[in-house]
Amino acid sequence: MQAIVFDDFGGPEVLVAREVARPEVRPHDLLVRNAAIGVNRADISHRKGAYGRAHFGDADTMGLEIAGTVVEVGPQVQGFAVGDRVMGIVGGGAYAELSRIDHRMAMHVPAGLGLVEAGAVAEVFVTAHEALFHLARLQQGESVLVHAAAGGVGSAAVQLARAAGARVFATAGGDKRGAVQGFGAEVFIDHRSEDFQAVVARHTDGRGVDVVVDFIGAPYLERNVRSLAIGGRLVVVGLLGGTDAAALPMDLLLFRHLQIFGTVMKSRPAEVKQAMVQRFAQRWLGALAAGTIRPVVDSTYPLAEAAEAHRRMESGRSVGKILLLPTQKKEADL
Repeated sequence: MQAIVFDDFGGPEVLVAREVARPEVRPHDLLVRNAAIGVNRADISHRKGAYGRAHFGDADTMGLEIAGTVVEVGPQVQGFAVGDRVMGIVGGGAYAELSRIDHRMAMHVPAGLGLVEAGAVAEVFVTAHEALFHLARLQQGESVLVHAAAGGVGSAAVQLARAAGARVFATAGGDKRGAVQGFGAEVFIDHRSEDFQAVVARHTDGRGVDVVVDFIGAPYLERNVRSLAIGGRLVVVGLLGGTDAAALPMDLLLFRHLQIFGTVMKSRPAEVKQAMVQRFAQRWLGALAAGTIRPVVDSTYPLAEAAEAHRRMESGRSVGKILLLPTQKKEADL
């Protein structure tokens, strides 16, 4: 089968298509013929050497999420059969024509949702649900500030928060205003020309928001804390802006009874990731089937053009998910 590999760490040009052996199915595995593969920022970090040559449980090749059709099932699999349409999270090995996935991290694709669209669901919506509801405990009637709201997880977070009855503030580049408002943001903030702390204060009469979901990190830390209401919760999901924060206003942390969480999926134990997937599925698969929430696809590329997909992500121009699409072949050819 064809997969994307790299011999040396570096830029997108190191990614090449190569024939590799198809995965061996373990007792809890599904073997899936991939129809769509999600591209994530963790893939870029992997390509650049941030994780070394680590094995992530399913393969040492990159890629975290897939959607496709089951072609083989392990002897201990429950709830899935050959021919089922599935989507889910893998521990590496997504950038290939075939991937194995532990059935406990797989979800049935709702009727009416295409397999290509399904490739834009798992990683972003599971991560967004974990941040908003499992950690931050967002409730109907509360308010939330979502940073980087045009990205994959950001666009999912805006939709989930809105569907849960929260008031949504969202930051992104001004050219993405229409898209972010379409996801459900009530107050859009152009991060290039507006100070989000000032906008939040103005629109909440100085109270602040109940929850902040942040992907930027150090440059936003102080303003994030100052934007939180009494009892507010900050969830840090990414560090796009760096790790060394200049200041944390400890007085506000103490006297406003604030909480700060950090979460990342890639390095969590398998049983934790399984629980995360199941929490999302139990609450939101019905909404996905009904169209209340929807995957956002920015662009698609053939699997062999993974380098171009990485360049698109690194450009900062994307809105929603970037997907790789393997060429569909007969089973005997894989």
